[in-house]
Amino acid sequence: MATSQDSVSAWSCQQVAHWLQEEGFGDYVELLCTQHRLDGPSLLALTEADLRGPPLGLTVLGDIKRLTLALQRLQKQNQAQLEDLGLRPADSSAAGLSLGAVGVEWSFDRADRRFNSIDHLGNGTELRLRNCDRSGYGSGVALCHIHSNGRCRQHLSGRLDPEFWKTIISVIYVFLVFGFTSFVMVIVHERVPDMRTYPPLPDIFLDSVPRIPWAFAMAEACGLILCYMFLLILLLHKHRSILFRRLCSLMGTVFLLRCCTMFVTSLSVPGQHLKCASKTYGDTWEKIQRALAIWSGFGMTLTGVQTCGDYMFSGHTVVITLLNFFVTEYTPRTWNMIHTISWVLNLFGIFFILAAHEHYSIDVFIAFYITTRLFLYYHTLANTRAYQHSRRARIWFPMFSFFECNVNGPVPNQYHWPFSKPAFMKALIG
Repeated sequence: MATSQDSVSAWSCQQVAHWLQEEGFGDYVELLCTQHRLDGPSLLALTEADLRGPPLGLTVLGDIKRLTLALQRLQKQNQAQLEDLGLRPADSSAAGLSLGAVGVEWSFDRADRRFNSIDHLGNGTELRLRNCDRSGYGSGVALCHIHSNGRCRQHLSGRLDPEFWKTIISVIYVFLVFGFTSFVMVIVHERVPDMRTYPPLPDIFLDSVPRIPWAFAMAEACGLILCYMFLLILLLHKHRSILFRRLCSLMGTVFLLRCCTMFVTSLSVPGQHLKCASKTYGDTWEKIQRALAIWSGFGMTLTGVQTCGDYMFSGHTVVITLLNFFVTEYTPRTWNMIHTISWVLNLFGIFFILAAHEHYSIDVFIAFYITTRLFLYYHTLANTRAYQHSRRARIWFPMFSFFECNVNGPVPNQYHWPFSKPAFMKALIG
């Protein structure tokens, strides 16, 4: 079947398949023409971003570039048809196209509109990601400023679906995990080793630093300040639903792992000041009541909750570290003061936990390591969408795949005032 370049806009899927064969891209006929029914008009509108991103997801760089060049030649030869379709060339020297009909403009102009490679990883580190800078948008398209590690970019607002129902599921998940954790803490309290038989284990830090009685309250105060900072960011962040969903899923997963470690291994009490003894409850209802008391008090001594035996690993360290990483990840890199305060609170919180002799050093170290690794692994997978091409990732991380399946790449740091008043806040933030 011959292909006629003067009527590309009238090509059928079979003619597009023939053109691909002629250009040497026969391996992609099945993907483009059979699976995605690419015809002439859609071929003219195809861009490099379409080839790289979902649902096509081409991974061979040479094929992507060669097919992009072939598309650019075809588009250049059919500029009149582009205008008839509502498409127009970006400019005389551009290698891409703009979709003027809907007000979305894209191109591969090497001057102002270009694909920039940036690095974006969890907690302020960046992974390799291609962002398309757009210099112009048609009428009716709202623009938001995206702060990505100090660089201000323009992006289409509303690109990410908040999926509130998934956020509700994540909240239910973390509340159930907290309840289960509280019940496990009651169980391990019954198995606390006798202090007379099992004295505190040797610990370099605890043996070298004298106990500070008020230090644990200060650690919880650091956690509360970090919590307020995150809540403020959550209030102002445009994609607050995704942020909160990620926090709940990560927090619940780490605490679920903590349930296993503290149930399996019962460490001796880390300090003689702790009045811990094995406590036996009369029946299951008493255990549930005690678990509800721990759960309602968030396991904090500031709320009057005292627990024993839940040492491996430190739940306070998990919460403080996770809040710090969320604060620093979802604020622009140029907000150095916020990041410094967040890290200082994180490190001082850990120090105060140890200075209070409430946990062994290994408890805190393992908590910090597990929390940071899980945060970085989660955001690495989410930002690169590597799990889309890995059946193993979908099997091993089903909850992650469920929560992140519709989030395309890194979540941009867009901010806006969620209320109509006061007006100056709306004007200041957006």
